[in-house]
Amino acid sequence: MKILIRSGRVIDPASGRDERADVAIASGRIVSIGTAADFGAERVIDAAGLVVAPGLVDLAARLREPGQEHEGMLESELAAAAAGGVTSLVCPPDTDPVLDEPGLVEMLKFRARKLSRCRVFPLGALTRKLEGQALTEMAELTEAGCVGFSQVDAPVRDTLVLLRALQYAATFGYGVWLRPQDAWLAGGVAASGAVATRLGLSGVPVQAETVALHTLLDLVRATGARVHLCRLSSAAGVQLVRAAKAEGLPVTADVSINSLHLTDADIGYFNADMRLTPPLRQAVDRDALRQGLADGTIDALVSDHNPVAEDMKNLPFGEAEPGATGLELLLSLALRWGQDSGLPLAQALARVTHDPVCVLGDALGSLASSAGRLVEGGVADICIFDPAAVWRVSADVLASQGKHTPFSFATSGMAMAGKVCATLVAGTVAYEACA
Repeated sequence: MKILIRSGRVIDPASGRDERADVAIASGRIVSIGTAADFGAERVIDAAGLVVAPGLVDLAARLREPGQEHEGMLESELAAAAAGGVTSLVCPPDTDPVLDEPGLVEMLKFRARKLSRCRVFPLGALTRKLEGQALTEMAELTEAGCVGFSQVDAPVRDTLVLLRALQYAATFGYGVWLRPQDAWLAGGVAASGAVATRLGLSGVPVQAETVALHTLLDLVRATGARVHLCRLSSAAGVQLVRAAKAEGLPVTADVSINSLHLTDADIGYFNADMRLTPPLRQAVDRDALRQGLADGTIDALVSDHNPVAEDMKNLPFGEAEPGATGLELLLSLALRWGQDSGLPLAQALARVTHDPVCVLGDALGSLASSAGRLVEGGVADICIFDPAAVWRVSADVLASQGKHTPFSFATSGMAMAGKVCATLVAGTVAYEACA
């Protein structure tokens, strides 16, 4: 279908484009950006007063299928992605069964394509069943469609196994995605500090992150492997990554919307919606994460979407399952961070569009040159949103099967600026807000 998006504010962070223009789309690609009076569109989308941006790219979103359909169905979570303006997402391998066999990866990608809501890029398991012992067949998993390899939150306690994994990945150019967390220090449920002590909650010290980072960075020096550090949570962690990048190590990093906006003080009176991994830390950590994202030390902002069933959240804080829904909040919270930091709109959008694509690099194949961008001839993955529209986070407005989020306070919810009006994936309307 030929679609014309008319008179929108077209922002492409990668090229610096920021102008009022028409965007003409045909055969799933952008034909022109500018004036398209004679295009002969079959459908016209009036974007006057709206922002036309590249579709969001989320580097961390659990889809919960296969194996945990009671917490999230593929259909519901991809619908949530489209409603949030997310056109591409990376999902971790901790499904049930684990994504450690090519057939499982191919099935997931096939089902996602059939739904036509969002592009899904799976991470393969670094070790079989995520047990941290035997390495998976990385070459076969890559051929099946994996864009990298991860342990998610499962530790590799044997450092020799981790060394061998990074050596192998470096040899063949595979990316390894690791959460910097020392398994022996990370056994608590809240960040160590005054809040955890007052509430009587077991603590997770900053050293759980920094000890793991020191180990990982030393192994990167030894192997030259490309490592993406998932969900930084501390000021000390940001400083270590900043130093590693200055040294020239091939590392990238991301931060979740939760750690970027909340602190341990938000736990309040044992609010289980604040039970997250990594745990919310102090204000000094949040501020360092914000600065690190602004100066490029942290490459991407992620939703850390992890839907949790009702019966697993309605428990005492220490027993509740960690996690929160986030796909539909990513855009608004990126805009809030940009506004709070005094940054141009394009810079805030870059951290959820072009910059995550740079993390993925050649793993995207033919999409690498145009994903996260608005460029003539490129793929038409587009998010159209109203930056001035305000909406409130509540269970009844979320498309995700998981209704728990730390940004839904009581029944009123946090006010969010930036409402998605339409999402296009490969030139097809995947989501459109009701008039």
